[in-house]
Amino acid sequence: MKSSGNVLTAHRNRRFDTWDVLIHLTLIIASLVCLLPFLHVVAKSLSSDAFVIANKVILLPRGFTFEAYSKIFADASILRSLYISVIVTVAFTILGMIITVCAAYPLSRKQLKGRTALTMIFMITLYFSGGIIPEYMLMNQLGMLDTLWALILPQAFSAFNFLIMKTSISSSIPVSLEESARIDGAGHFRILWSIVLPLSKPIIATLSLFYAVGRWNAYQDALFYIKQAVDLRPLQLKLYYLVIQASESFQLEATQVQLSNPEVLKASCVVFATLPILCIYPFIQKYFVQGVLLGAVKE
Repeated sequence: MKSSGNVLTAHRNRRFDTWDVLIHLTLIIASLVCLLPFLHVVAKSLSSDAFVIANKVILLPRGFTFEAYSKIFADASILRSLYISVIVTVAFTILGMIITVCAAYPLSRKQLKGRTALTMIFMITLYFSGGIIPEYMLMNQLGMLDTLWALILPQAFSAFNFLIMKTSISSSIPVSLEESARIDGAGHFRILWSIVLPLSKPIIATLSLFYAVGRWNAYQDALFYIKQAVDLRPLQLKLYYLVIQASESFQLEATQVQLSNPEVLKASCVVFATLPILCIYPFIQKYFVQGVLLGAVKE
């Protein structure tokens, strides 16, 4: 009897080990699928034109050189576009988080009348939008074309991020804690500033990253709204024009960057635009993991 029990335990352990191997194998494959293309791009950006043209660059640079990056940093217009992107991303993230928190906190309190209807109004924007043409006409009527506000205000509120923030506040801020603060004479703003925000640091860091990455990678709205003001073009739009210019025979963008191979330019531009976000992520990784897992376990 004891022997059969040991066999059953060994069988269960073997089954669990098999699942562990499959899970680890799946995670490794998924990680490689994400990592290998980026390593390939980095290798191309650090390789000489001859090896890239001959398709001899896979994961390691061939003919190692920083020529592509030196020419990019030598172009003052690219550095100015980087500065514009940083300013727009920071302002967009701060404004987006202020709006999201100010909308999520009151709508997470049960004593607010009509909060369900108001939440539904916000949720409708997840499924329906006015479209590109009405948005462009609105920006034109507001006089926001060729201004930085056209890149900051239209997308500053995300209904998806609002829903995450609202759910987080509802599940992590006990009603008894708010009632205790009210007994001590605290008002809504005091409760929000002294209680809700300190206890919501993980989700705030997570949503801030969502806002920042979304704004940093976006270029389509700048393509529509920034036409004449060349100095206000963000980095992504600038790099878009440079890549098109390198791929075509005509001149689209005034620049000092001249590379013989468009593939090297594309690779260096991708790495140049990705590095700022990669440098920021490690500093908020701890809060990011906590924010993503928020609500995953129900007690």
